[in-house]
Amino acid sequence: CFVTGNLDDCACDVETIDSFNNKEIFPKLQKLLSSDYFRFYKVNLNNPCPFWTDHSQCGLKYCAVKPCTEGEVPEGLKSSSYKYSEAAGQDIEECEKAEKLGAVNGSLSDETRQALQEWKKHDDESDRFCMLDDEDSPESQYVDLLLNPEVTITFILTSGFYHWLEGKFLLKGAFFRLISGLHASINIHLSARYLLDENWFELKWGHNVSEFQLRFDEELTEGEGPKRLRNLYFLYLIELRALAKILPYFERPTFHLYTGQPTEDNENKNLLLELLHVAKSFPLHFDETALFAGNKKEAMKLKEDFKLTFKNISRIMDCVECFKCRLWGKLQTQGLGTALKILFSERQIEAMPNTSNTNPSFQLSRQEIVSLFNAFGRISTSVRELENFRSLLSNLKQ
Repeated sequence: CFVTGNLDDCACDVETIDSFNNKEIFPKLQKLLSSDYFRFYKVNLNNPCPFWTDHSQCGLKYCAVKPCTEGEVPEGLKSSSYKYSEAAGQDIEECEKAEKLGAVNGSLSDETRQALQEWKKHDDESDRFCMLDDEDSPESQYVDLLLNPEVTITFILTSGFYHWLEGKFLLKGAFFRLISGLHASINIHLSARYLLDENWFELKWGHNVSEFQLRFDEELTEGEGPKRLRNLYFLYLIELRALAKILPYFERPTFHLYTGQPTEDNENKNLLLELLHVAKSFPLHFDETALFAGNKKEAMKLKEDFKLTFKNISRIMDCVECFKCRLWGKLQTQGLGTALKILFSERQIEAMPNTSNTNPSFQLSRQEIVSLFNAFGRISTSVRELENFRSLLSNLKQ
């Protein structure tokens, strides 16, 4: 059920990744994800499916998502202007500049202002590899991710649905490996947090070794299990590389993980930077330029096809019947899409100023930031769980 040695197209070996993740990344990342900035995720779970008409919904109690009440969400997150406030790190000079811009905007017609907003929205979306929910929509709600964890029924990319994706979008090469890695990660979660027993008094969740073997054993999967695990590690390297690349964005003094709780916000930014420096220190990072190597024209076309296909994959999450599956499907595909956006924005990130005098050409919304780190948190957890399954299988053999 396990793989060893070097990964395909990469000088990195599985053992190095396991050690680095389990000792260096996993503990820091879990602590960060328990903070208010990262645990509250705003999402619209009521978007219609863009691919077929289906109003069916899962009726199982495990499928339900409990949204936050008004009082459960930190005030700083609820404020639509929090990232522009003084507490968010914007200095007086930028505030004065904003006032001047506001005066100019006041002379524009409503039609012109609307056109400018649409242009900016188009520019933002053209840089993305996934579709994001409109956070200003009345349908969007905050969800506490710690209180709505993935459970056994979270099977977004299991067998039937996964094979439908393969046929619908002709998944190939690196793209296939990324989606296969996401598929493998989710299946590890299912096996690690399996509903082992249910009665009137309690639900017993735990590791299901048989379920894990069914999904990853080489013989039981006709050789596919080890390939799936190698693709999980490939996905891990892609998202780890994105974290290393995005460090300059978060190092800016004007960036704050603002929730309206100054002491905690400052501590969490320091923890975030510590985590990113650790990610950057990984000795065998994947070279993302290999994804679109070759003829420049063909590489650009492949990149655009890659982006379009992944946007469609993210839209499919609105077709998932189980709300909890939809929640975690959206978050993980948005997180991977944000990682890809980072990897192919290297020049813009390196050119970012260290002061607030100029707006950087590269931006991340809070939704993108939260999904990026939580998605990597799920991949990191999957790698960590492989060690647990090794121990369990070893004990069974004794």
